[in-house]
Amino acid sequence: MELNLEETYYKAILAKDSAYEGTFITAVKTTGIFCRPTCRARKPKRENVTFFKNTKEAILSGYRPCKVCNPLEQLDETPEFIKTLLNELAVDPSVKFKDWDLLQRGIQPSQIRRWFLKNHGMTFQAYQRAFRINSAFKKIQQGESVTSVAFDSGFESLSGFGESFKAIFGISPKKSKHSTVIDLTRLETPLGTMFACATAQGICLLEFSDRKMLETELKAIAKYLNATIVQGENKHFDTLRAQLTEYFEGKRTEFLLPIHSLGTDFQQAVWTALQEIPYGETSTYLRQATRLNRSEAVRAVGNANGMNRISILVPCHRVVGTDGNLTGYGGGLWRKKWLLEHEQKHLTTK
Repeated sequence: MELNLEETYYKAILAKDSAYEGTFITAVKTTGIFCRPTCRARKPKRENVTFFKNTKEAILSGYRPCKVCNPLEQLDETPEFIKTLLNELAVDPSVKFKDWDLLQRGIQPSQIRRWFLKNHGMTFQAYQRAFRINSAFKKIQQGESVTSVAFDSGFESLSGFGESFKAIFGISPKKSKHSTVIDLTRLETPLGTMFACATAQGICLLEFSDRKMLETELKAIAKYLNATIVQGENKHFDTLRAQLTEYFEGKRTEFLLPIHSLGTDFQQAVWTALQEIPYGETSTYLRQATRLNRSEAVRAVGNANGMNRISILVPCHRVVGTDGNLTGYGGGLWRKKWLLEHEQKHLTTK
């Protein structure tokens, strides 16, 4: 590995720079362990560090995984005990997990509270409440009575249900039949956690959880549809999970599920053109602009490309600079590099 590149990597681990996650693995000669670039453990001296491309190389060289940053786990992966709770909620949204229930399962309430605050911006109790209200919202829209929905959702009184409902949607349950909800869920991938949003029409957002513009994007789609974003299941999420898994396993080269893109006519045209770039190939901003008969609008095409909120399915990662260099990508250039190499690798094996 080039010396200058190693110096760059060393500066990255000192800064715990998440932009380098997935790019390299740090191995410490004095302790025999290997870590992620963002590991919180005390940083070793430069002369005691070597770098590998991936965990396999580190293991084959005799190093063992760090217990602080767990480099063998998927980035920000949801713990199994939380996955179990979420699956049970998906089956029956009226289920209530109180602190006593968690303790009976050997789960510390403070532990799950911290995890939900970090990854969802709310406590586990608030998450459960939002999930129940989302389920109730859909039942009311399907014609069920407010009274039956309230008690079926686990609420002990109509007033309590009404207050919780209004706190989330801003309106009473009886006035909600013509309102819109956008469902939100969390997904695990080899490149880290993603958030997905969907309406009845299709997937309207798929972004990595550490994308800096994520909060702005969520506000934008909520405003565009005059809707409320709530944790909940959607008929398109199971298909999305299955097809993303196949994609990351190298078994899928195109996605077959409805997309609900939200943007201007020009943006829609740019995003449609992105979906026409073949798997395993790349295009340039100029080529994309020419394809739209707008060769003078390269910058505008680039801006629209950057406004794409549906990563991977609408493959903005396949657009590179005219000189072939990788350019901006909301999920981080290391992810863009990984996706392009992944597709190229599996294209040659088809």
